[in-house]
Amino acid sequence: MKDVNSFIKITDNKIKVTNKDALRTSIDELIFHSVFNQNEDEKNALLRLIIEAAKDIGIIPSSIQNFYKEIGKGRYKGFTVPAINIRGLTYDVARIIFKKAMEMNVGAFIFEIARSEIGYTAQRPLEYSAVVLAAAIKEGYEGHVFIQGDHFQISNKKYLDNPEKEVSALKELIAEAIDADFYNIDIDASTTVDLSKPTVDEQQRPNYTLTANLTDYIRKIEPKGITVSVGGEIGEIGKANSTEEELKAFLSGFNKTVKSNNTGLSKISVQTGTSHGGVVLPDGTLAQVKIDFETLKRLSNTARTEYGLAGAVQHGASTLPESAFGKFVETGCVEVHLATGFQNIIYDSKYMPSDLKSEIYEFIKKEFAKEKKENQTGEQFIYSTRKKGFGPFKKRWWELPSDIKSGILSELEERFGLLFEKLNVVNTKDIVNKAIHKKAVPKAIPKTLISKVA
Repeated sequence: MKDVNSFIKITDNKIKVTNKDALRTSIDELIFHSVFNQNEDEKNALLRLIIEAAKDIGIIPSSIQNFYKEIGKGRYKGFTVPAINIRGLTYDVARIIFKKAMEMNVGAFIFEIARSEIGYTAQRPLEYSAVVLAAAIKEGYEGHVFIQGDHFQISNKKYLDNPEKEVSALKELIAEAIDADFYNIDIDASTTVDLSKPTVDEQQRPNYTLTANLTDYIRKIEPKGITVSVGGEIGEIGKANSTEEELKAFLSGFNKTVKSNNTGLSKISVQTGTSHGGVVLPDGTLAQVKIDFETLKRLSNTARTEYGLAGAVQHGASTLPESAFGKFVETGCVEVHLATGFQNIIYDSKYMPSDLKSEIYEFIKKEFAKEKKENQTGEQFIYSTRKKGFGPFKKRWWELPSDIKSGILSELEERFGLLFEKLNVVNTKDIVNKAIHKKAVPKAIPKTLISKVA
């Protein structure tokens, strides 16, 4: 790996990029060496080096809170913010996203990773942040970068077994994420909703109580000068559609429970008919999904006009047809989460090497055989499980020949361009910059790094 002393200096415990062009030239090698470094301390130090270098040249991990606050006041409207989960080829995919964002002057877009994805894609928060910001460095992007913890979810089974342990585990993840410059966190305690209770308030009480307590925790640990954008969720994705009564019970209960001096939620996730990854038929094709756009519109409007939130959030939307995305804008949906559709483009690309795909599929059949449901066909099992082929094969994905990667990425680039257009976030960079002040939060440089870079 090239000596970073040629383009980075550390003075007074702060990183200074002395040669931006050299950093861009070296970043491919630097991020690869960082991600696959076998020495954990050195790996984390190098990942932090990349993050701090990005901040020094104007690439700023930010909270979308103030922008959403302005949307809640009705000052900005007419678009839906895409929140993009990258499970594999993360560096290359992030580069394509930044490239399209720069071409289309997009400022309102989010990179995110869910609690479950962190595990099966083998991307801890610090790594995810560093890889995304390295991609921004490579593409010459400057400005706000919104990195989000998606579905930081309470496991209901683990919560029922040991509530304190499960909440503690989620707090540890939240702290790790915020330390890694995730300034947007979506708390999902909707798994604890108890529909056996007689009233809607009682059904939602575990959900809004946990969400409020975790929000208070975030306010306690967030960096000075940063208000982390926090989202809540009222209906578990893939289950029954959310109702206005549930939304009001949750938000009213949350507002009564959260500490009065703390900033509350910026948005609320609802269920309107989708499921994560889509519904796959026995032959492996996707079933057509009918979204209840009227419910989405009503809930988004209620959240905004009665509670001051930016609006409702739609999950599980990446596999929907193109015609659906413009409707999100029409409903006032503030944010849409997109993941599996990009994974499908990668796996199903005509450029995807058949030998690697076969190897991954055989690995999945062997390692995750116990996860196959009795009524699933082989095609359904592979479709629902192949997301777990990214973590164990991460280095193989990263080292794909450039001609293969460029083919896959060209298909993804077309999709990102379409989504930016359909969600109407083209030319949003100026309003994002107007709503959110650039404020980089410097983090301590590990001693293992200071000893190597002076």
